[in-house]
Amino acid sequence: MSAKEGRVLGLIGGLGPGATIYYYRELLAAHAAQGRIARMLIAHADVNRVMAAAGAQDFAGLADYLAGLAGSMKAGGAEMTAIVAITPHICVPQLVPISPLPLIDMVSEVAAEIRARDLRRVAMLGTRFVIETRMFGQLDGIETVMPNGEEIDFIHNTYSAIVAGNASAPSIARLRDLAHTFVARDGAQAVLLAGTDLTTVFNATNIDFPAIDCAAVHIKAITKRLLA
Repeated sequence: MSAKEGRVLGLIGGLGPGATIYYYRELLAAHAAQGRIARMLIAHADVNRVMAAAGAQDFAGLADYLAGLAGSMKAGGAEMTAIVAITPHICVPQLVPISPLPLIDMVSEVAAEIRARDLRRVAMLGTRFVIETRMFGQLDGIETVMPNGEEIDFIHNTYSAIVAGNASAPSIARLRDLAHTFVARDGAQAVLLAGTDLTTVFNATNIDFPAIDCAAVHIKAITKRLLA
């Protein structure tokens, strides 16, 4: 291996394509900043299949599907894997024992980041599965804002529209308003962008509420592992 090449990442993408592009672009930039050459394989996961399995709580089936994608990338030379979406991490307990590649777990990295910032109360924008399970129970010791039923429905449906690329401007504006509500009404110290496709509508130039970009935290952890 050339001294300037990073290790090979097997990235499970497609969940959705916008998030996959974001990861690809940011990983390239992070490698370039270190004078290194990024090497990665990308497997396109079927977002509909993943969401259906998560909704049906078929965690074993979802883990088998993701492990198969990781296996294909291992055959191509990948040394570790990461998933470009939070919702599939719902099956991490089932996935880790059967994955052919070590998994860089986004949820545990985000939980560590929250604790490192000494935050005690957070809110989330993401899918219903992420919000209602409080990020799959991995935020122990951290208070989480639980929106009402209508708010959860709206956040979930708007996020699904963002993934599909057809979210309306008024819906995105209301999503921003809800973030402000969680801070002002519910005392959230930060709002987690707990859906990686949110990076396609929110970024450092237009976020006007305290936020943690879960995808950015994950990418930082991936880069650290690849360049170790």
